[in-house]
Amino acid sequence: MIRVMLPAHLRTLARTGAEVTLEVQGPVTQRSVLDALEARYPTLRGTIRDQVTQERRPFLRFFACQEDLSHEPPDAALPDAVASGAEPFYVIGAIAGG
Repeated sequence: MIRVMLPAHLRTLARTGAEVTLEVQGPVTQRSVLDALEARYPTLRGTIRDQVTQERRPFLRFFACQEDLSHEPPDAALPDAVASGAEPFYVIGAIAGG
């Protein structure tokens, strides 16, 4: 099981808690985790990544094992600790302003 931590605004849309667990088939990548997340919570489609280009939305970031994975290729394997469920995959709402 993959553990995913969601920011408050996505929790509200999905009507779930801060952490969700997902079953991911095949290699554990950003794409496969987000595909599983959107399949389980259809209200999140288009909120984390663009529905057409599949690119990450500008004010969201991805972290795992204390590393920023936001600019990694979507099909790159996530760390083993995430794949085993020992560590969560974080979707973080970025903060902007002045």
